[in-house]
Amino acid sequence: MRSAVARMDGRIGRIAALSRIYRTPCFPPGAGPDYVNAAVSVDTHLTPQEILAGLHEIEADFGRERKQRWGARTLDLDLLAVGDQVLPDRATQQEWMRLPPDERGRVAPQELILPHPRLQERAFVLVPLADVAPDWRHPVLRQTVREMCDALPETDRKEVIAIA
Repeated sequence: MRSAVARMDGRIGRIAALSRIYRTPCFPPGAGPDYVNAAVSVDTHLTPQEILAGLHEIEADFGRERKQRWGARTLDLDLLAVGDQVLPDRATQQEWMRLPPDERGRVAPQELILPHPRLQERAFVLVPLADVAPDWRHPVLRQTVREMCDALPETDRKEVIAIA
């Protein structure tokens, strides 16, 4: 985890903050080992598309091959948000936020969607993100990370366990 963060520092921008490291259950249960999650805040001059390309390069450095959506991976670096930018536009952002669960693994966007359309549903994202940006406000939902995290079921939040 830390070596991936070290590669971000400079390639993507300057690391401004790093969350604690968390363990979360594999999904679906029993499909593999638990996951390790963290969040990083980066100061950068890059565009969102350049940031995403840099993250994909780092994943490839760690042996990730993008063969299928949500397939097995050695490293998964997600771009959650860039300030208050909404990409490509609010209508598309909201369309992806409302995508039915059965379509989420089957349909992939053809363009970068920011903020990540389901970050507000995921404890494994929001708990670490609260370490580095608790007051960041989602530009569409108008809720802070802390508010979105508090709105999740307690059982979901308790599955995200700090290990470092």
